[in-house]
Amino acid sequence: LEAVAARLKDFSRKQDGAVIQNLVLAARERLGKVLQRAAERGAVLEEARKRSKQVPRHSLGWGGGSAPWLPLDTGLEGEDKIKCQLAEHKAFQKVLRAKRPVYEATLRSGRALREGARLPQDLQPLEELLGELKERWDALCTFPVPHRQHKLEENLLFSGKFTDALQALMDWLYRAEPQLSEDAPVGGDRDLVGDLMDKHKVFQKELGKRASCIKTLKRSVRDLTRGSSSVDSQWLQRQVEELSTRWDLVCKLSLAKQARLEAALRQAEEFHTLVHSFLGRLTESEKTLKYGVFPEEEGACQQLELECITSLGEEILSTCHPDSVITIKSWVTVAKSRFQEVLSWAQQQGERLRAQAAALAAEREDTEQLLEWITAAEEALGLRDQEPLPEEQGGLCQPALSTSAPPQVFMEELNRKQPDVEKVTKSCKRKLAVDLGRRSSGKAQGTAAAPLGALEPQTPLMAQLLHRWQQLWLLALDRQYRLETALQRLRELEEFAHFDFGVWRKRYMQWISQMKSRVLDVFRGIDRDQDGRISQREFIESVLASSACCGGLEGAEGLELGADDLCPPQSSPPTCWR
Repeated sequence: LEAVAARLKDFSRKQDGAVIQNLVLAARERLGKVLQRAAERGAVLEEARKRSKQVPRHSLGWGGGSAPWLPLDTGLEGEDKIKCQLAEHKAFQKVLRAKRPVYEATLRSGRALREGARLPQDLQPLEELLGELKERWDALCTFPVPHRQHKLEENLLFSGKFTDALQALMDWLYRAEPQLSEDAPVGGDRDLVGDLMDKHKVFQKELGKRASCIKTLKRSVRDLTRGSSSVDSQWLQRQVEELSTRWDLVCKLSLAKQARLEAALRQAEEFHTLVHSFLGRLTESEKTLKYGVFPEEEGACQQLELECITSLGEEILSTCHPDSVITIKSWVTVAKSRFQEVLSWAQQQGERLRAQAAALAAEREDTEQLLEWITAAEEALGLRDQEPLPEEQGGLCQPALSTSAPPQVFMEELNRKQPDVEKVTKSCKRKLAVDLGRRSSGKAQGTAAAPLGALEPQTPLMAQLLHRWQQLWLLALDRQYRLETALQRLRELEEFAHFDFGVWRKRYMQWISQMKSRVLDVFRGIDRDQDGRISQREFIESVLASSACCGGLEGAEGLELGADDLCPPQSSPPTCWR
């Protein structure tokens, strides 16, 4: 394209070459944008490929491969076997807890991939994969693992080992109590609070399954210690009372945490909605700033929204989970930085528009002043046109010279006003095609070039100014031409009053000698019928048609008078010029 454009420019006009160059530059800019978008798209695809590798399919395989850990031997009768199974189950729970960060990271990567997917055929497999992963994990955490531990504790209880069963339940309650503490942070972003809510639902299901075991243990201990006042019976009763107290506390804390999680989830949803709607409106405001001014009311509303986002973010950070602190702070920072960008751009746009408005106001004022001056000048020209021309005042040249002075002064005044008009009309576009011949002919005639003829006015006031200015120039030039013509006429009349044919003949002979011609050759050219004689009329017409040193009045009337005395109407050239 550039090579073809270069060849075209070699054979094109200057203005066409500029158009071709602009088209090539526009094409190059568009190509640069396409390459930039392609590079950005490649970076996004590479990031998506890395994230897709971070969603390991072996996580699903691990969930299915853990099945051998879960079966429960219902025929266990010995205490040692039950304790062994319980120890193995606790070890498996540790492995499960160690796998949970991997599961959460995988889930976050999958969600990021899902949000970045643009094609439906990419979105559906990701939805299915995430759903399958979450379903298997929930199925593993909500039923098999708690159910197995619950069964083991029941077997331990039914085997008569009340102390071990009681200790196992107390250990579980002691482990659960710190997780339900009111001081535990539950705030954060929407995804994290959703994960915390899912974990708490799993805990509540496990807590509900423990309720039957607690009731069975209480009933068994009550039956066992009924009517007995031994030390062991009293100790069991105290342990059961402590278990009941712990159980009631855990149930109360569980309900309180559920309420706090629900409030945190609503808060996170509100924060997410506020931030994304705020960023969306900022994007729309940027589009508005490209073509106009930023409304002050909208700026105040966005400032209020930013304050709401900031206060809500600080409120969330006061009870925020450590894993979500960076996320909340980053969202608040992004909102503030984007608002500052748009606000600074709006301020720059406002300053630029105010400067343009001031410039337009000054330009309008200058235009009106120029129009007033043009009106006064037109009135002055009209009054001068009503005055008689110098040739009507008499045949003297000195009054004519004094009368022609005002037009020169007026033209000088026009020339002094020309820069002011050019300054006012500098915002007008220039036409691509200009009549060069007309401009060159104007210069050849010794007059000023047509003022501002190649401009395209953008406003009616500017069009009026250009039209009035050009009309004033034409009127001034017309009056100057008429005055110069009258002055020339007066000069010719003055010269005719003192006409001397002898003096004129000497000048004519000098002119012939300057032309490197002979007198006989000149007169032979005048004698067209070749009879050796020329008439007076033929001689006068020949002199007037030539570039000899005589004016129209001098040649037409002076020669008739002078030649009539010196040359007969029909004579030979030697007779007339001896």
